[in-house]
Amino acid sequence: MSIHTLSDITHSVDKELKEFNAVFKKSLKSNVGIVDLVTKYILKQKGKKIRPLLVLLSSKISGGITERSYRGAGLVELLHTATLVHDDVVDNADTRRNFPSINAIWKNKVAVLMGDYLLAKGLMLAVEYEDHDFLKVITNTVKRMSEGELLQIRKTRKLNNDEATYFRIISDKTASLLSTCCEIGAMAATNDSNKIKAMREFGENLGIAFQIRDDILDFIGKSSILGKPLAGDIRERKLTLPLIYALSKADNDEAKSVLKLIKNGGKNLDVNTVIEFVKKHDGISYAEEKANEYARKALTCLEQFEDCDAKDSLSGLVHFVVERKNNFFY
Repeated sequence: MSIHTLSDITHSVDKELKEFNAVFKKSLKSNVGIVDLVTKYILKQKGKKIRPLLVLLSSKISGGITERSYRGAGLVELLHTATLVHDDVVDNADTRRNFPSINAIWKNKVAVLMGDYLLAKGLMLAVEYEDHDFLKVITNTVKRMSEGELLQIRKTRKLNNDEATYFRIISDKTASLLSTCCEIGAMAATNDSNKIKAMREFGENLGIAFQIRDDILDFIGKSSILGKPLAGDIRERKLTLPLIYALSKADNDEAKSVLKLIKNGGKNLDVNTVIEFVKKHDGISYAEEKANEYARKALTCLEQFEDCDAKDSLSGLVHFVVERKNNFFY
């Protein structure tokens, strides 16, 4: 089976995704007017539901989609949406998916409380149906995501990130949730610990490959990615893998000069100089090698599963992630 587009990837669970979307929309209804108003606004933004997709595909490849699969998908989507709302407050972002952000319309206090509400709804979903195994996984994920974000903030301020710390940050910030999607999906379908472990590791490797590719696109993208400007990470003083590698290969004086440029540049930073520096020292090609390495690890995790359309979709998603020209995950 040849997979080239996102619709090819979702094809094997299109019916289940539609069912999930209907249930998810209903689960967000509230009797409190402002809560219902904001949740309706969130639903208008129509994200691609990649995380529920991962839960459903992981269930399907592991034994079959169950009622627990839908609850797990709802849990991770609620968590993900909560983190996006909170991230926009932390980043002082004005837009999300080409819409004004929650904090831009209703201000930070409402945005923070809405993020808390969405997280609580997810946790209540797990408690109500006694999905305590889901709860254990998801709470650890929230911890990891928070630690990753805080570590990145610290490294951004000091402008001293290294490769080992970079991988720790992206593992916690990005890969942890994708790993959780796949683990919960497998847990909803089977008690086979080997299958659950394989899907957890698949999600982790997929998440790392995705984030590296995202960081590469920050240097080579030809247009904005959902409103994100080219070299946005550099402007925010985030040292990602292409730049970290280039700094490690440049001589000391040149590396110091580039770091000084980034430190003092702000909005007026000459990003082209930094981009050319990264290309000169093979930062892009090194990061591409690393993304492909983690993609191969993800594909290896699928080898123990029998051939099926869900396996084709997951394999196709891996290739799609490392070959994409823009950001489709949000």
